[in-house]
Amino acid sequence: MPELGNLGDTVQPLECRVALISADRQLASDWVNALNITAAQHENPFGLRFEAVDAGAAERLVREEDKLQALIVDAGTEAGGLAAAEALVDRLHGLRAQLNVFLMAQSVFGGEGGVVSVSVRQRFDELFDRREGNFNQMFRLVQAFIARRASTPFADTLKEYVFSARDAWHTPGHSGGDSLRNSPWVGDFYRFMGEHIFNTDLSVSVQVLDSLLEPHSVIQEAQDLAAQAFGAEHTFFLTNGTSTANKVVIQQILGGGGKIIVDQACHKSVHHAIVMNRCEPVYLKSTLHPEFGIYGPVQRADIEQALDAHGDASLLVITSCTYDGLRYDLEPIIEYAHERGVKVLVDEAWYAHGHFHSELRPTALECGADYVTQSTHKMLSAFSQASMIHVQDPDFDEFRFRENLNMHASTSPQYAMIASLDVARKQMAMEGYGRLKQCLQMVETLRKAVDDTGVFRALTREDLIPAPLADDNIRLDPTKVTIDISASGYSGKEMQIKLFDQYGIQVEKTTYNTVTVLVTLGSTESKLLRLIHALKQLARSARKRPHVGTPRRLPEFTRFTCLPADAYFADTEELPLMDNGALAEKQLIGRTSADEIVPYPPGIPVLVPGQEISAQIVQFLQQLLQGQNATEIHGLIFRSDEPMLRVVKEVVRKKQGKKSGVKD
Repeated sequence: MPELGNLGDTVQPLECRVALISADRQLASDWVNALNITAAQHENPFGLRFEAVDAGAAERLVREEDKLQALIVDAGTEAGGLAAAEALVDRLHGLRAQLNVFLMAQSVFGGEGGVVSVSVRQRFDELFDRREGNFNQMFRLVQAFIARRASTPFADTLKEYVFSARDAWHTPGHSGGDSLRNSPWVGDFYRFMGEHIFNTDLSVSVQVLDSLLEPHSVIQEAQDLAAQAFGAEHTFFLTNGTSTANKVVIQQILGGGGKIIVDQACHKSVHHAIVMNRCEPVYLKSTLHPEFGIYGPVQRADIEQALDAHGDASLLVITSCTYDGLRYDLEPIIEYAHERGVKVLVDEAWYAHGHFHSELRPTALECGADYVTQSTHKMLSAFSQASMIHVQDPDFDEFRFRENLNMHASTSPQYAMIASLDVARKQMAMEGYGRLKQCLQMVETLRKAVDDTGVFRALTREDLIPAPLADDNIRLDPTKVTIDISASGYSGKEMQIKLFDQYGIQVEKTTYNTVTVLVTLGSTESKLLRLIHALKQLARSARKRPHVGTPRRLPEFTRFTCLPADAYFADTEELPLMDNGALAEKQLIGRTSADEIVPYPPGIPVLVPGQEISAQIVQFLQQLLQGQNATEIHGLIFRSDEPMLRVVKEVVRKKQGKKSGVKD
């Protein structure tokens, strides 16, 4: 009987298909029959089922069969058979990198001592001789490799420990929820959250669960499996989010100072890391789409120019994909940086799913990035704050990296969060391709339905790419669906409220004339149906008078008067931002900001520490704070409800500017 999940849900029995690819029909038929008989006679928890296909049908099977988990590739007996088998596997792995692949050959040995070649070891999990007769052993080997990929070493150990029902005389203080369970005051919270949210909340005192900061057993095993799944040399789990991940990597490369080339529209954590590590930033200007107020990637020519002009830079930081789904053509950019001795960090916070479907590849790791940070929680099935750092830096110093990680990570990590990383990785390794295929099908259905309203329009890649980026081969992550609502007569904020209040739908983000929804692994047909229904209903009630609005362009980036760290930690004073408008402007122009000032959305800084304040910047911030729909701005200080900017005291700024070599 299948396991019961929620009411109306059932867990389907597992089925794993294994394809034997061979031009020798008789041999393939004999092997498949023998292996299927063996599978029927042994424990077969994964439901392994073997089938024979030729090379011509293999690509179609890999693209279309979601339940395919492994390939056995016959190299035959011809001299060129091994090379042909390797070329075939490369093509198929290009479509689905997670499949286990086994080589069937009569001879794959060469060189001194009959050692298997490096290329064979890199491409194939295990080798079978074509004259093999022990099908029991072959079946067990295939099953073992699939079982390894399907394992969750940390999550399983956590579950086993919880079910062992040990008495807790250690932190945390709620002691598995016992402090709340029978309380007349907070027992309702325990019942609302459920027992496992508490009894999985353990501490480093439980040695069997390993240590996130110094892993040697189940956490290290889980990280190794993640590295294999995502295509990295090393992977590290974080429970502080990708904000911490970015800070750790920047400290690894630039701890103590140095020059960093960075997209102005990068995540605020990168700007924070610049301050914390006393870096000298070279900011790259983001490209604004004037019609929709969406900030896109930096022009490739600007990146290359910065790399040429700053030969002493140590690190290039790029965000790909952006919040709106725009992806760089990373390979030529990374190659250009590496040719100049510059390491590359790619913030893939919004793109953890990219490696698991051919339409979304190549990822940053596949393009050669040294470090990649990912928010596993944003698009995959991990808990919020659960993130990963993937590393393939050839000069990687693992000991120093662990020390940098320890400086930022909590010594009391949330164990359920670590388990969710383990489980999220397993899901993508075992069914990521199929689940993403469903997502992409939902995207097509949604886009067509949006366009069919005649009022709303699902923006395409061509719509979203600003003109300056037309020749940069920018790509679009289709799981971010941005809808132009201009013809509806409503602003983005008004549409967001209507969807929430009238239809119970919460969207991801808005601009003045767009709303964006994410299609994730958790998107369902029912949710899709309700969203389409809501949009159709709202299209029928469109206003006759269209909403009039224009995107607010970020003011031009001004010069630095000192290093960001010098400004942030300097003696400062607070000056009013709104005081009679013109008077505030007069007082602030030419002063140096001590803080990062970030309107949200879109979350791109108008000012960073050390930057000179201009009249354009003051006027821009004043406009954001005026009217009924005032924009949220991070970094402002409020005194008696009056917004203030923290600026460097003049005498301090001049001294620091001379000391840092920045012209006054």
